[in-house]
Amino acid sequence: MAAGDAGREVRALLGLDRVVHEPARLAILTVLAEAESVEFRFLERVTGLTRGNLSSHASKLEEAEYIEVEKSFRGKVPVTSYRITAKGRAALEEYRRRMRVGLVGGTEE
Repeated sequence: MAAGDAGREVRALLGLDRVVHEPARLAILTVLAEAESVEFRFLERVTGLTRGNLSSHASKLEEAEYIEVEKSFRGKVPVTSYRITAKGRAALEEYRRRMRVGLVGGTEE
């Protein structure tokens, strides 16, 4: 491996978005990227996160404008739903691109 390639790979990893890089938030974004909208209870089951953990990580993603949160009622029962934003989808794709470059020496395209 040439020194230039190694430098490019290391820079790709150092430039990872820390909001996305956290495993729980990466899992949440990955699930949301495959669906139009997902309810809290579904995310809780799929990720295995506790309610408090899921809520905390979802708040961080919402602050970063990577997800949107919708609160509604089904009858008298509150329902929280999430959807990934265009900004969140772009951040997830950039994260994946940087991981490819950094770990397998993929192209930057």
